[in-house]
Amino acid sequence: MGFMQPDLPDLDYPSWRAQTRSQRVRTMVVHWADKGFGTPDAVYLLYILKIAGYIAAAIFFVVLTPGVGGLAGIGRWWAEPIVFEKFVLWNLLFEVLGLGCGFGPLTLRFLPPLGSFLYWLRPGTIRLPPWPATMPGTRGTTRTMLDVVLYAGVLAAAVSALLAPGSRGLGGLPGQVGLISPARLWPLIILLPLLGLRDKAIFLAARPEVYGTLVLVLLLPGTDMIATAKLFLLLLWWGAATSKLNRHFPFVVSVMMANNPLWRVKALKRRLFESYPDDMRPSGLSRALAHGGTVVEFTVPLLLVLSRGGIVTAVAATIMVLFHLNILTSIPLGVPLEWNVFMIFGVLFLFVHYASVGPMAISHPLPAAALLALVVGLIIAGNLFPERISFLPAMRYYAGNWDTSVWCLTEAAVAKIEARVKKASALPAAQLARLYDERTTDLLLHKGIAFRAMHSHGRALYGLVPRLCGPSHETAYAPTEGEVIAGMALGWNFGDGHLHNAQLISALQERCRFDEGELRVVVVHAQPMLRQRQHYQLIDAATGVFEEGHVAVADMLARQPWTPDIPVTVPAPAPAAPAAAATAAEQGLAEP
Repeated sequence: MGFMQPDLPDLDYPSWRAQTRSQRVRTMVVHWADKGFGTPDAVYLLYILKIAGYIAAAIFFVVLTPGVGGLAGIGRWWAEPIVFEKFVLWNLLFEVLGLGCGFGPLTLRFLPPLGSFLYWLRPGTIRLPPWPATMPGTRGTTRTMLDVVLYAGVLAAAVSALLAPGSRGLGGLPGQVGLISPARLWPLIILLPLLGLRDKAIFLAARPEVYGTLVLVLLLPGTDMIATAKLFLLLLWWGAATSKLNRHFPFVVSVMMANNPLWRVKALKRRLFESYPDDMRPSGLSRALAHGGTVVEFTVPLLLVLSRGGIVTAVAATIMVLFHLNILTSIPLGVPLEWNVFMIFGVLFLFVHYASVGPMAISHPLPAAALLALVVGLIIAGNLFPERISFLPAMRYYAGNWDTSVWCLTEAAVAKIEARVKKASALPAAQLARLYDERTTDLLLHKGIAFRAMHSHGRALYGLVPRLCGPSHETAYAPTEGEVIAGMALGWNFGDGHLHNAQLISALQERCRFDEGELRVVVVHAQPMLRQRQHYQLIDAATGVFEEGHVAVADMLARQPWTPDIPVTVPAPAPAAPAAAATAAEQGLAEP
């Protein structure tokens, strides 16, 4: 592997290309166990520099605050309450610009690696409203000047809050610089949800479940703000841990740790799998790491909330810092890197420096209780009804249990997309072709298929492709991740299948007028808690859903990533409805 070249398997390309797709994927799955995605070192350097720039910009906004002082005094001012406020606001701005999650080559965005904010400032691009059928003034899937103005307003409101002085009292907290006035926060609080009613992609990109909630917490007086922020982070950890009470998460761990650039010992990586290279299901080691991490997320944060300093706080804080450092240094696909930096800062700021401020310090419990109750309600609803609620507000991070899709495109479909859709970027194959030769491009695209197939839901996705496309699925169609279709068509992608379901299919059909059979999509919805099956849909862009049913979780877990099919349960068809339903684009199939 060179600085710019990916690490790919050494194989006889013509012989490998003559194999079936499942055989080709098997080669890539086995190689993943040793080398992960095979990411060039230059890509890792890019992300390291991005994290450094993110931290430098956060410090820049802090030192602009009147009364804080220069960089030389960071040891004095780092724990000023306003520093936490500025860090929250900077994270929201960073994400809503498209610079955080979903950025760059590890989300199959190569040229350009970013562009979300440029795309969202262009009239005529695609937007997806969450409830167009019921929310007045939100119908349609084309971005207008109103949408551009709303988005620009969100950016301006975030910058205005970032530049705000400390003009409010500290509310019982120590410090030399006051807190941000609520008047500087309300424009952002109002504009972001308004924008979300017009376009759920931008709303989700702002990571409102974390930073939007914390902006509301910043409205509280000093000690209430700190204590409520602690309880919110506790709920965030517990929400993530709850979502991992499933049989999917060990698959995530085995795939992610095999891709960890710091784990370079092949023998150790191979132990993540049941019996390398023949049985590539997660091993006992992967299951132990998965379940051990879940136990940590349930127990250690509670110790942080309950302890008031001393050895218990120090040990618990160290464990949680290492927990997030492990995720950060894995540089996982989707790259939620800065979020982990923020969580590390949150541990040190909230739980270590302000260890003495506990829940009993809250002087106005009703606002804090109402906000936290809303968070808990979304977590519960998101786990029970994942088809209706994005995995972001449901806090189902890393759980391996998401709505997913694979889009199968013919050459005619690709040509129509290229000619008729205003895109944030080209399709991955076209981007890679500008960087590498045909062989390298093909191998990298198959590495992407292997990544998805190694997850439990990937067994269902690719096992359903023959049912989706018929006998010509090997020759007439190019399978493409729904996630990267969303990145191309919406300007942002972060693993959320609510952005590349029937609503996006319908929006593209409006523009491209695909003929029957040109574009077909398999959607596998997340597993609801307490059920051991997952709902799937087979969709033709021109004619709609032509099959839906269920796959058993047990069947997904028992199969290898390259197994070419999967058993399904297809209910008997219901009588035809007397009238046509609204299109998926009009209905809106996901929450913002």
